[in-house]
Amino acid sequence: MSAEMKVETLEEIDFLVVGAGPVGLVSAILLGRDGWRVTVVEKWPSRYVMPRACTIDHEALRILQAAGVMKEHAELFEPSRGKRGGYQIRNGNDELLREIDWNRPAESGWANTNGFYQPDLEAALEAMAQALPSVELRRGWSAGGVSQDASGVTLALTQTGDESIHENLRGKWLIAADGANSVVRETLGVKSVDANFEADWLVVDYLPIVDRQWDAFVTQYCDPAQPATVVNSGPGRRRFEFMRRPDCPVEEMALPETAWRLMKPWGVTPENAQLERHAVYTFHGRWAKDWRRGRIFLAGDAAHLMPPFLGQGLCSGLRDARALTWRLSMVAADLANESILDSYGPERQAHVREIIDAAVTIGEMVCEVDPLLAAARDARMSAQLHDPAEATVEPPQPLLGKPSITDAGNGNAGRLAVQARIEENGIVGLFDDVVGGKWQLIGFKTDPLALVPAELREWFLSIGGTSNVVSDGGPIRDVDGAYGDWFSSIGCSVALSRPDFYIYGTGTPKDVPRFLASLRSVFNSPPSKKEEGAVI
Repeated sequence: MSAEMKVETLEEIDFLVVGAGPVGLVSAILLGRDGWRVTVVEKWPSRYVMPRACTIDHEALRILQAAGVMKEHAELFEPSRGKRGGYQIRNGNDELLREIDWNRPAESGWANTNGFYQPDLEAALEAMAQALPSVELRRGWSAGGVSQDASGVTLALTQTGDESIHENLRGKWLIAADGANSVVRETLGVKSVDANFEADWLVVDYLPIVDRQWDAFVTQYCDPAQPATVVNSGPGRRRFEFMRRPDCPVEEMALPETAWRLMKPWGVTPENAQLERHAVYTFHGRWAKDWRRGRIFLAGDAAHLMPPFLGQGLCSGLRDARALTWRLSMVAADLANESILDSYGPERQAHVREIIDAAVTIGEMVCEVDPLLAAARDARMSAQLHDPAEATVEPPQPLLGKPSITDAGNGNAGRLAVQARIEENGIVGLFDDVVGGKWQLIGFKTDPLALVPAELREWFLSIGGTSNVVSDGGPIRDVDGAYGDWFSSIGCSVALSRPDFYIYGTGTPKDVPRFLASLRSVFNSPPSKKEEGAVI
């Protein structure tokens, strides 16, 4: 080697995260709370101060609860509750066509749907990330080239606005949460599958000076003259969305005068409201074919985009964050083989595709501008409104995709597990806060570990497993009867749930040794040849 040649040696941290939106920050917080060294890279020097996502569901709030957010910042979220809650679809004459029951009891212990203001959430997440000693946030650096070998990932950065200033970072793993126009995804050459839905919509956020009572939390107006959406977008805020008709140029749609004109039929005017933001967006539905390339993973909008008609875009991204971080943390701690990372993409892709399909179906219905086709739709839906089986539907609750880390052949595996209020030692609260545990083994009126050999029991506890008995009046009391109802509904007395709250397996105490042994087998499986030692 020539004396003039200089080999750059980079300090290798545990995890690199590209993108400091909610998905990237929650990923960093979850990993940082496990003690891993994390560097988050964000191209923008400061946070974006305008709202984007504005609704979040119960499962996503449980993920935020796991990250410690809800303990300090539950006030950021306005729940949909009561008779005026829920999701309605109405026609151009304001006649009800369908309801989606967003006010049913939610599995995760939080309101089924909630409004929030994204800048406030991001400020809270950023402060929490920066408070963790092992997490570093580097703003104003743009991701460029990325390369990997058998032991880690090298990320090339340039200072945003001055490409002459550059730097490399080295991590064992990388999470690309850098949005719809993901630089990392494009660098990897990952292709996307299109759901064949595209529509321009004007999104208008405003602050009511004089608020009013709306009939529902979210209302879709299937008006062929002007499709529209009205949303409760968080404490003290409201949102309208208006589809751009073919006869309206994008430039005209983006004018503030257009926003005021379109909101006027609802009585929203400059006299009683303050315009906060208006922007034209193109709604898409698509997903990445591959969510993992070696040591690099896609999450959030980098992995999938969906029309906003079910309010599931951010929720799906937070599911990605939790599904990925528990796997990575276990691998990094040598508690599981890298093979468990293979299932991240298949599990999440199939789950999110079902939600995208449902959102596209609603989008196509809402976006109909042909008066005759709209009239036929209205007649069909009006007839269904009087059929209890058709009139009110629930939000989609997809199963995990396959292959998955679940107990093979178990009918409940891959479904979302319940969280409800319990009482222990005089303390009443949600199960995760009072008892906790990443791998939660819960028996209803029975000891889940009663028949488990000591060595297998010790292994389960070593991976962060907990085992508890919930009952009507025991040391851990089922305050609202929710656990009793849930176990009865799924036909079992014991359930094991994963750190992302999906069921691994259910049964009775006699089944527990088998599915704990099968879980240990999964964790000890060798990595697949496809991913082992991947180099790009």
